[in-house]
Amino acid sequence: MLKIVYPICCGIDVHKKFVVACIASTNNQGVTTYSRKRFSTYTNGLKQLSEWLSSNSCIHVCMESTGKYWIPVYNILEATCKITLAHPKYVKAIRGKKTDKKDAKWIADLFKHDLVAGSFMPPLPIRQLRDLMRYRFKLINFCSSEKNRMQNCLTVSNIQLANVVSDTFGKSSMKIIDYLLENPYDKDFDFLPFLHGNMLSKADDIRLAIDGFITQEQQQKMNIILQHYNGIEECKSSLESVILSLMEPYAKELSLVLTVPGIKNPFSAIAIISEIGADMSVFPTAKHLCSWAGLTPQNNESAGKKHSVRISRAGVYIKPP
Repeated sequence: MLKIVYPICCGIDVHKKFVVACIASTNNQGVTTYSRKRFSTYTNGLKQLSEWLSSNSCIHVCMESTGKYWIPVYNILEATCKITLAHPKYVKAIRGKKTDKKDAKWIADLFKHDLVAGSFMPPLPIRQLRDLMRYRFKLINFCSSEKNRMQNCLTVSNIQLANVVSDTFGKSSMKIIDYLLENPYDKDFDFLPFLHGNMLSKADDIRLAIDGFITQEQQQKMNIILQHYNGIEECKSSLESVILSLMEPYAKELSLVLTVPGIKNPFSAIAIISEIGADMSVFPTAKHLCSWAGLTPQNNESAGKKHSVRISRAGVYIKPP
């Protein structure tokens, strides 16, 4: 017989517009009674949920991490409850016996026996830092996309700077590109003043590379791309200022991570801290941390035979691409 670990606990089935909560109360004879209630996901409704839990002396809560819908619930209950946030695959109900009420009861039943593996939840400052760092990651991807679009436009226009220079978006290359966009029909301009000293030896190759034809449509498109790219860079710079201000309390941890070989960029170190937090006691061993970060393969063994497995998608923001 399974042991009752949480005599009074609550399972919450989270949706976009409402949540269904089920409190499981187990008496000394091992008999469990259930109380269910549905609440709106508006702040007022979630406060009513918090009051309902308090009135039933329930502080242990389990819910699945459904998209971003769990976050408003977590924000309201965090101060008064001990919340276990579970991956949906660990609390998935049996097919054919699945309704909102049954889902909440199923979560409560699993949780009262302590059969639910909780997700790692860092404190609020780390969660805020994580949110900003993931947004920075998205902005970097946007910049890369715009660079690729710009390179495609140059290729279509027979501008082959990428064949000569190591970075098409370096200072010298961008000065040449900016001049070409302002004067698309001036093919014999003197570009030598635009070149860095190390690039003067490539002057003849560059002259051949910029011998193209930029149509009016491509010119307009590239101007829009550059405008968007510069705007994203400005947003990223402003975001990085906010991130650095949030990192001030973790200056010691940041310095420590920067001592790791291969980590020189402060934002690479900040990305690691924002994902794993500053308190390593939440991970029993280094192996647990590596597993949580998705750097180790899963176990898949049956009848003495080990099947092939791949590493999971977990930790996509900290492990190498």
